[in-house]
Amino acid sequence: MPTYKTPNVYVEEISTLPPSVAEVSTAIPAFIGYTNKAVKGTTDLTNQPTRISSMLDYETWFGGAPDSISSITSITNPTPEPPLKFLMYYALRLYFDNGGGSCYIVSVGKYKDEDKKNVVKSQDNFQKGLDELKKEDEPTLIMLTDATTLSATDYYTLCQKALMQCSELKDRFTVIDLVKKPTDDTKSKDDVEYFRNFSLPDENLLYGAAYYPYLQTSLKYKYTDEQLKTVLDNVKTDEEKKQLKANIDKLSVVLPPSAAIAGVYARVDNRRGVWKAPANEGLLSVIGPVVKITNEEQENLNIDPDAGKSINAIRSFTGKGTLVWGARTLAGNDNEWRYVSVRRLFNLIEESIQKATMFAVFEANTALTWLKVRTMIESYLEGLWRQGAFAGATAEQAYFVNVGLGQTMTEQDVLEGRMIIEIGVAAVRPAEFIILKFSHKLQEA
Repeated sequence: MPTYKTPNVYVEEISTLPPSVAEVSTAIPAFIGYTNKAVKGTTDLTNQPTRISSMLDYETWFGGAPDSISSITSITNPTPEPPLKFLMYYALRLYFDNGGGSCYIVSVGKYKDEDKKNVVKSQDNFQKGLDELKKEDEPTLIMLTDATTLSATDYYTLCQKALMQCSELKDRFTVIDLVKKPTDDTKSKDDVEYFRNFSLPDENLLYGAAYYPYLQTSLKYKYTDEQLKTVLDNVKTDEEKKQLKANIDKLSVVLPPSAAIAGVYARVDNRRGVWKAPANEGLLSVIGPVVKITNEEQENLNIDPDAGKSINAIRSFTGKGTLVWGARTLAGNDNEWRYVSVRRLFNLIEESIQKATMFAVFEANTALTWLKVRTMIESYLEGLWRQGAFAGATAEQAYFVNVGLGQTMTEQDVLEGRMIIEIGVAAVRPAEFIILKFSHKLQEA
């Protein structure tokens, strides 16, 4: 209480409401890859994580699509050769089409350098971008879509580093694509087995999820009149030029699924909540998966008793379109962290409460402070429970918050400046297998 020395009427405002938990964002992906340019005004944005909210922002600061059609030579089957080398532009379009919102771009280089020579995509450049991303607090998803054109070894090594960053910071999650295994690999029978044989530390698997296969999108290749003229100049007759031009308008882009998945994460989080599994959700701007997966084939993807690296399938169903048909993290054999929604819900709760309790640092480690902290956390968790984030018919069944001397702390803890808070929540888990049991009822009359 202040000391008053002059006679007067003084007003004091007394705070009676406890502090509250401000919830952090849950689906803010950071796309790491190559761009046409990287400049905002006079500022070079290379390896500078930059927040954007639309494709207009992206095109303004990072430019447009790479040259995709100049390598076309076939008239009847005008597929670009080699296939797309830079995927960032089209991945962003697929992300926004599927419900994505604000995101971060980390440009690790440009399509072409100043000498107009093709840049060489390297794991080191992506690693630099990943290291810079570590300094940013807001991103919650690490996207390596553009890195899928690296060799399989380099790409999965990069995924290792991304999962390690997620495990260290505990506020983000990595979405992984399955890429083709090396041609000289004779130990693995297919891409799935190669991925599972690749060394990914078990303690980091709960911070990532893998999706398969690639997607045939409805996105069309973007090209300039000059690029089209270059292609048509290689054709002799007017009839062939007409046919080739007509076929190029029909081309659609094939992309890894991770960008669309990030959009689904954002869409589900906004509509239902992060605790809803991002599965049984339709993919937009997608014609279908490039590989059709049967129930029997998905058994081996979803559950693996040896490596435990679950792979979420993307499948087409008659009358329903293309759906995400899996909701598991890479820790598929872990009862605690098996599901993507459970891991991301805990990411949300942990970071939100961590930031909200900063006010208590250096406060008196006494019962009054403990009461403020417990009340604040309980109020936040009750709100989540009422929204359906937790299982339990009552609040007591859904969560608990303990803090206090003799409960979570000893006298020695207080002397050493530690305030220990125990929080437990009964996270809802998706109904992955719906089992209907039918039987004959015996005639009674």
